[in-house]
Amino acid sequence: MKTKSWKEIKDDVYGKKGSERRDDLEREFESFKIGVLLKKAREDKHLTQEQLADLVDKKRTFISRVENDGSNITLKTLYDIVEKGLGGKVNISIQI
Repeated sequence: MKTKSWKEIKDDVYGKKGSERRDDLEREFESFKIGVLLKKAREDKHLTQEQLADLVDKKRTFISRVENDGSNITLKTLYDIVEKGLGGKVNISIQI
């Protein structure tokens, strides 16, 4: 029995890259990844969610939601959290 790679499993379960279901999966993963990256950066700065929320004029519950699911965050809010709250820079790339 041949062991399948993660790419082969995704192709089998979600379809090939470019299919609607696969693209949805990839977008959801990128949103999740944004939340994980923000949480790690906050923890590396030794900030609580409440402290970060105060820095960017948001509620702690909002920061929690973003960290658990980075979807539905505006670019302005992303920039505010990263630059004002965490002292970092946002780097966005587009692939065509």
